[in-house]
Amino acid sequence: FQQNAEISVFEVNIRFVGGLLSAYYLSGEEVFRKKAVELGEKLLPAFNTPTGIPWALLNIKSGIGRNWPWASGGSSILAEFGTLHLEFVHLSHLSGNPVFAEKVMNIRKVLNRLDKPEGLYPNYLNPSSGQWGQHHVSIGGLGDSFYEYLLKAWLMSDKTDEDGKKMYYDAVQAIETHLIRKSSGGLTYIAEWKGGLLEHKMGHLTCFAGGMFALGADGAPSDKTGHQIELGAEIARTCHESYDRTRMKLGPEAFRFDGGVEAIATRQNEKYYILRPEVIETYMYMWRLTHDPKYRQWGWEAVEALEKHCRVDGGYSGIRDVYNNHESHDDVQQSFFLSETLKYLYLLFSEDDLLPFEHWVFNTEAHPLPVLRKDDGNKEENQK
Repeated sequence: FQQNAEISVFEVNIRFVGGLLSAYYLSGEEVFRKKAVELGEKLLPAFNTPTGIPWALLNIKSGIGRNWPWASGGSSILAEFGTLHLEFVHLSHLSGNPVFAEKVMNIRKVLNRLDKPEGLYPNYLNPSSGQWGQHHVSIGGLGDSFYEYLLKAWLMSDKTDEDGKKMYYDAVQAIETHLIRKSSGGLTYIAEWKGGLLEHKMGHLTCFAGGMFALGADGAPSDKTGHQIELGAEIARTCHESYDRTRMKLGPEAFRFDGGVEAIATRQNEKYYILRPEVIETYMYMWRLTHDPKYRQWGWEAVEALEKHCRVDGGYSGIRDVYNNHESHDDVQQSFFLSETLKYLYLLFSEDDLLPFEHWVFNTEAHPLPVLRKDDGNKEENQK
């Protein structure tokens, strides 16, 4: 971890810190705990901003941070600074050092102080001024895992993190009111919000939300439980349609509901599939929570399509256009294919007692982290 290299704080957290934490909890090998904490410490300088909202990029040797040059007005990105919570709470839990949990709790404090347009969270927040950048809202890229981590923080805390719970259900209410729409063909989708105008496009990344809504149904106000499961099922169906309406039965990167098309990619730069897990992730959650056999059937369709179109001599490759008759491979096997796509498929076809939901939450890279039980002495300290 002494490299003179600039890293993404978010990616290193979800893949490396999350992976090391999981490896520790599953194996009990001390080296993984030690390395997770060591790497967590290397990320702390990213929080040295006027607000404590971390930089996106960090040189892990010099501790100098900055934001992506393309992000609105020097902003940090909601999905990036909002997807540290689970891992950092575990780092405090395993190290006895409260600083990690304090850093992520402060992010929440900043967010709670801010006015949210229509109750929605824009994707950009300036770490110096503490003000929102452009009013773009997405449950897909740039926003996605922020919402997931609010819900999972509450679940991981053994349902004691009331703040995370409230933030999640308030956000879901705003999403339902302003972003969730039904197409003329009856497909429920989640649009993107740009300064008050809706773009009727849904990204493959957004398809994780079906599983999230279903997972969160249990804690919803009692009159909303069935509704949240139903919403999860409808998103799962829409995302399945985005797969089913292609030649290769694999979903495009983004699909639209306008100009007479439904759940189809209309732009060439949205027709690719890079082995993404989000649709299969939703099938896995829907299966576990409803045991409706169609989710296993849909998962198996995806397995067959992956084997037929993505399998190559050296592993699996992404596809440049899922509507073509002939595969044009991009020659890349993304690391999330192993950590997420294959793991969620394995879990979809496994018994419920393998990594059961009452004991484990999955970080956004599908690394399992244990629920921290109320009766666990250390934890009370770490939640402060």
